[in-house]
Amino acid sequence: MKYSFKIKTLGVALMAVSILSSCSKDFDEINKDPNSLTEDQLDATLAGPSFASALYAGIHNGSYSSPGVDDQGTWGIATGILSSTFIHYLNCGYGTERNAFVNGYEGRGWTRFYTVAVPAINNAIKASEGNAEALAVLKIWKVFMYNQMVDAYGPIPYTEAGNGKEKVPYDSVEDIYTDFFKLLDEANATLSSTSLTTVASLQPNDRLYGGNVANWRVFGNSMRLRLALRISDKEPAKAKTQAEAAVAAGVMTTNAQSAFFKASNITPNNLNMIVNSWGYVMTASMESILVGYNDPRLEKWFAPLDANATPKVYRGNPVGGLEDQFGTTKFSAFNNDIMGNGAAGNLSESKNIEVFMASENYLSRAEGALNGWNMGGTAQSLYETGIRLSLAQWGITDAAAVNAYISGNTLPTLPNILTVYPNLDLQDIPVKLPVAWSTTEANQRTQIAVQKYLAIFPESWEAWADLRRSDAKVIYPPLNTDNNDAGVGKSLMKRIIYTTNEYSSNKDAVTDGIAKLGGPDTGGTKLWWDTK
Repeated sequence: MKYSFKIKTLGVALMAVSILSSCSKDFDEINKDPNSLTEDQLDATLAGPSFASALYAGIHNGSYSSPGVDDQGTWGIATGILSSTFIHYLNCGYGTERNAFVNGYEGRGWTRFYTVAVPAINNAIKASEGNAEALAVLKIWKVFMYNQMVDAYGPIPYTEAGNGKEKVPYDSVEDIYTDFFKLLDEANATLSSTSLTTVASLQPNDRLYGGNVANWRVFGNSMRLRLALRISDKEPAKAKTQAEAAVAAGVMTTNAQSAFFKASNITPNNLNMIVNSWGYVMTASMESILVGYNDPRLEKWFAPLDANATPKVYRGNPVGGLEDQFGTTKFSAFNNDIMGNGAAGNLSESKNIEVFMASENYLSRAEGALNGWNMGGTAQSLYETGIRLSLAQWGITDAAAVNAYISGNTLPTLPNILTVYPNLDLQDIPVKLPVAWSTTEANQRTQIAVQKYLAIFPESWEAWADLRRSDAKVIYPPLNTDNNDAGVGKSLMKRIIYTTNEYSSNKDAVTDGIAKLGGPDTGGTKLWWDTK
């Protein structure tokens, strides 16, 4: 596994200069011979450009406009074909919808993460030595980007990732989570005590918050709340302590604090570039919930079969269909005005990328309140506020419409595909509860899971992890499976398998990683925190 972790050449970091700097002439000059710059030449001037690359690659996006930093195919494979398909955010017929790992898809995101995102964050940290505030922000982002990977694969290279060696050991999920909380505690301590309002060295290249100290602090504490809930079944006492500390320190409470990566012509929104061009469509699971609830987000996200028809009819593709099972049947596409390429063909350059939404925090706090944690409100009030923020995020602010949705008693419905194929195994609708707050705790937990599933959309990495942790029945099982490994079948995929390259070039380390995983290297082995 001879990744360029040590970065003898700083090509990856330097490519980020083109991502976020207006000084294109300067970039052209230094990009002529990136091999002339070595690790010992890292200084504070490269902290921002390195951070820029870590931000963009850390959310699995890439651009043809920044050579060496990949292209949108990584999002399409690492996110679209894997996590987004697993949880029925989208579907277009790839084998992963039947829980199969095919064509080495499991390796694309892994390789790009360890050859682009990891070197970039390591360079940014090296270049920021002595700058406490910059290091605090980088610690928070390191936690965010590694968290997605550890929750997807299980044990991964972490402590020694970037050590410049051919063999890189794996850390256990438990040990990585322990370090996550340590880093977030350190970051909060620094950012809560500084007199600075902006981290100047990162500000020009920070397309999330522009170096704003207050926003990065609430982002870090929101991560701490997210991780606390993740370990709540495994380490309930620690989860309670961390969750309450996060809320007390301040998590996101408004949509203005939500984290969006600001897209541009050289850092485009990969989802918007791919969903329509790769043929992704609405799923039957999403249709069942959104149509049944009369959810006002439906028309924001998806297009009806006939825009001129009244009433508008939506149709989702059941995940797990056999190849060409549905022939030329038409399904609802992603709405071009919100998710697709846009009429002018440039929405991918202007539609910002959802990274972490404030609504998630309210829904997490609602579940925490049910756990008996001090979350600063009742479970019901936090649940309803989370819904309001998610609706507002998508431009739905009419008070009457919002209140009607929150108090709604309609139920998810049978998918429209049954009018064409009536014998499909879709009669057992997964969600059997309305939006209106239930009277029983078990039902309330399911309602929170459903609304979080909708609120996190389209950021599927976190949504996938949350569904695995909660085990809430939100989506249909696949119609068919190509994976008969124990724990897989037609159930929700539990993890992504390790890459073939790991077995050939880092065999001893990956073997140790599997031992730390505690089960075979299959999609059916649960991670350390997944105990239900």
